[in-house]
Amino acid sequence: MAVAFTREEDYEAQAANLPDRPVSAHPNLVTATGLAVIEAELASARAAYAAAQAEGGISADRTAMARATRDLRYWSARRGTAQLTEPQVQAGKVQFGRTVTIERQDGRRQTFRIVGEDEADPARGSISYVSPMARALLGKTEGDVATINGAEVECVEVR
Repeated sequence: MAVAFTREEDYEAQAANLPDRPVSAHPNLVTATGLAVIEAELASARAAYAAAQAEGGISADRTAMARATRDLRYWSARRGTAQLTEPQVQAGKVQFGRTVTIERQDGRRQTFRIVGEDEADPARGSISYVSPMARALLGKTEGDVATINGAEVECVEVR
């Protein structure tokens, strides 16, 4: 019987030993929306940490405390390094924070907003400025061609 309790405690100890969330080595450029997202996540992490402490901290639920502590460290670091970036808009030029529509060789059109890493969500139409697609498009103007994954795409609109 004692072995069973030991194993259960070992599993809990392993679950509570969460690795830190990786922090990008790239500059933490953010749009105003991205900064708001980071601040909301930081507030949520602070609330989760306070809730875990109120429930007894490590002695009550080591996994919840570990998760809250990890997220608080991550979002604190991201907020501390956030660089609000709002470049002066240059008409028709692909820049950080702008939205670009591309046309692929098969005629498909796709629209993406180039944003910071924490704000990026390709399924919702935003890509990180450090992504290969964004790097290929940054600095291009409407009508320019860029190579993405070995295929050419045309920048058809920038707003």
